Amino acid sequence: MSEYRPVPLEWTRLAPNEALTRSRAFLEQMRARRTVRAFSREPVPVELIRNAIEVAGTAPSGAHQQPWTFVAVSDLELKRRIREAAEAAEREFYDRRASPDWLEALRPLGTDFVKEHITDAPWVIAVFEQAYGLGGDRKRKHYYARESVGIAVGFLLAALHNAGLVALTHTPAPMSFLRRVLARPPNERAFCLIPIGHPAEGAVVPDLRRKPLDEIAVFEPGAGAAARGRL
Repeated sequence: MSEYRPVPLEWTRLAPNEALTRSRAFLEQMRARRTVRAFSREPVPVELIRNAIEVAGTAPSGAHQQPWTFVAVSDLELKRRIREAAEAAEREFYDRRASPDWLEALRPLGTDFVKEHITDAPWVIAVFEQAYGLGGDRKRKHYYARESVGIAVGFLLAALHNAGLVALTHTPAPMSFLRRVLARPPNERAFCLIPIGHPAEGAVVPDLRRKPLDEIAVFEPGAGAAARGRL
């Protein structure tokens, strides 16, 4: 077992005005992020994908176990096999397993079992949660693995958007086919599938509203005054 070995923190304090400028610019950038289902087949350089995955790898994780695997796929035949399996699972979901309430919730998104985005997008990343670690014949328990992978996916989506790319978080149910098609080890469980690329010409997105700040955040009394004092 590794011992605790602290090292100096690398951190640069920003001037208050620069911090606020950066914060506002990033907020505006992320406000423009949208989930896209219509992709151009225009190639995307592999370095953009590698860099985005490295950003995802900087996410915090339970006990720093980094319980994630990102499988990046550009091969058309492999994407075709993924799409075929995904559509079979999704057809079963839409035709038989989804409740009327669930289908009603999905209606504004305009989705169905046809998943052309998997083969149209130049890249898809299959994200896997490592339910436990493997070390020879011994299993190592992973702590807060699912939560950790969810945080890493958030980092990944922000990095892709920052690079001028669009993406879709696709969670076919069940997703066990991904481990089979991609020949992943038994400790990995599929978390989501993310097609990535540029939007198709004339791409459209649902007319949706994001909740405003006062519907998603609670600031305790005095928090605003304290924050203003720090700035």
